[in-house]
Amino acid sequence: MTDQYHITDWLPTTAKEVKEHGWNQLDVILFSGDAYIDHPSFGAAVIGRVLLDMGLRVAIVPQPNWRDDLRDFRKMGSPNLFFGVTAGNMDSMVNHYTAGKRLRSNDAYTPGGKAGFRPDYASVVYTKILKEIYPDVPVILGGIEASMRRFTHYDYWSDQLKPNILSWSGADMMIYGMGEHPLKNLITLLEKGVPFRNLTTLPQTAILLDKNEKLLKNKRWTDLELHSHNECLESKEKYALNFMHIEEESNKMYPARIHQITGNQRIVVNPPLPLLSEKETDYAYDLPYTRLPHPRYKSKGEIPAFEMIKHSVNLHRGCFGGCSFCTISAHQGKFIASRSEKSILAEVEKITKVNDFKGYLSDLGGPSANMYKMQGFDLSVCEKCKRPSCIFPAVCPNLNTSHQPLIEIYHKVDTTEGIKKSFIGSGIRYDILLHPKAGDEAKRSHQKYIEEIITRHVSGRLKVAPEHTSERVLRNMRKPSFKLFRRFNDIFNRINKKHGLHQQLIPYFISGHPGCEEKDMAELAAETKNLNFTLEQVQDFTPTPMTLATVMYYSGLNPYGLKKTYVPRSKEEKQNQRQYFFWYQPQKRDQLKARIKKAGWTDVYNTLFGNNTRKTTKRNKIK
Repeated sequence: MTDQYHITDWLPTTAKEVKEHGWNQLDVILFSGDAYIDHPSFGAAVIGRVLLDMGLRVAIVPQPNWRDDLRDFRKMGSPNLFFGVTAGNMDSMVNHYTAGKRLRSNDAYTPGGKAGFRPDYASVVYTKILKEIYPDVPVILGGIEASMRRFTHYDYWSDQLKPNILSWSGADMMIYGMGEHPLKNLITLLEKGVPFRNLTTLPQTAILLDKNEKLLKNKRWTDLELHSHNECLESKEKYALNFMHIEEESNKMYPARIHQITGNQRIVVNPPLPLLSEKETDYAYDLPYTRLPHPRYKSKGEIPAFEMIKHSVNLHRGCFGGCSFCTISAHQGKFIASRSEKSILAEVEKITKVNDFKGYLSDLGGPSANMYKMQGFDLSVCEKCKRPSCIFPAVCPNLNTSHQPLIEIYHKVDTTEGIKKSFIGSGIRYDILLHPKAGDEAKRSHQKYIEEIITRHVSGRLKVAPEHTSERVLRNMRKPSFKLFRRFNDIFNRINKKHGLHQQLIPYFISGHPGCEEKDMAELAAETKNLNFTLEQVQDFTPTPMTLATVMYYSGLNPYGLKKTYVPRSKEEKQNQRQYFFWYQPQKRDQLKARIKKAGWTDVYNTLFGNNTRKTTKRNKIK
């Protein structure tokens, strides 16, 4: 597949490749915890392409060795402008450890899926090494690991509150969220001769100041000061209240500039750029990617993360779901930034020309598959809103939930030469589709979309995420009632039967979430058994920085009202909850029978283990 390209079609990764580009000096050097894949789904590749497009000479050092003599950090020398650092597409700790804090044996972002090619807290480790070797060269952090750690945050793996990552790492600046346009603004100012140290009011960046230094005034911004890091260490209530303010501001159309004192410094997080226009959203996707891993990996095995998405197309950014355990809206924003039809179809056409493409697109999706082009009917209402979710506890009446633009994209993709079938691999939000108060036109599009996706875009399995069956737990998760899942399951089965299809609905569930007790999990097992599901693809809740659920996990409080929340924290509690997913396994049955009998949950016992239980059908078994 790489035969049609020359090595200079990728960013250089070695000094030799820099010379092949005809460069003697570099302007920017990027360090990434992931293997280098030149594809718009990988953040380091996007940033590299943006810098190249601006005429800069840029190289990337993927997965540098931090254990040896640090030659990977020295081999490119010192750049003219700055170093860019990212842990990769995932937080390095989530990448490394399970919810039970056991070390994972693989890494989907490394050739051959091998583990051990990035350090814990990669953003911090890379930055500290660079600042030690090149103390006078600015380091800019980016990516999800850094973005989600921009204020005092709970770190599950060390079980402690940590300060903002700029204080912790020694980096000079952070670009948080989706970084290509903030980066373009920064480069433009540097090229005009503005000193790096003067770049203190760039939107969507964070910088450190002396705690007594006055903030430069900006007529367009309001300011919000959080409780200091030390106050958070002393008071879980203040930490929880901080999060409420951060989340509310993150979900405003025009948020405040937020700052917080840590020791003798103050982190200043400037508001993000306004919602991207269609043209601005297209920009990053329309750059000339090879869509391939760098040739350096040719004999090192497949990169699982690339294999999963190489024939997929992302239609939009952002998510207005606001789930308690999710970081997407905190990173990409609540408001949806959609690509143009022209940009999407151009990418599809490019995929059809790839040598190993057989005509099947694996995904036409996004953070949630069915939010393309959705926004408020009246944007002036959105300008006043600070709700974390547009669809919880109910779908906002101002939200246009028409799926017609998405249906039209599907049809145009499917009629593109070289496309045999397009699948939807991203999860869909059935609560939008079953929205009872939608207008007549939107309802017609919902019905049409459900039929369309089930009959034409399911590769045997359709992902949805009810997450739990307990109404109380679902409220803590900011997820809809399980009644909606039952309705959608009935519709799914009816349409399959109507068309003679044999497809699976794949529901995802979480155990151990704040607010979830063992009885809730026992009832989940009984409820899903009654629906003929045998669950295998499930997960135990993992606290990750900058989510509502993580704040509840650490503090035992819901920030909105400071109401106490039950939290299963101990390893034993979490294991006791998780085992209910696997009630059907012989090694679990005796233990669960004893626990359920002792608790006196007769109805659950009879459902799971009574003589009149139904046999689980093979069709509904989740593999």
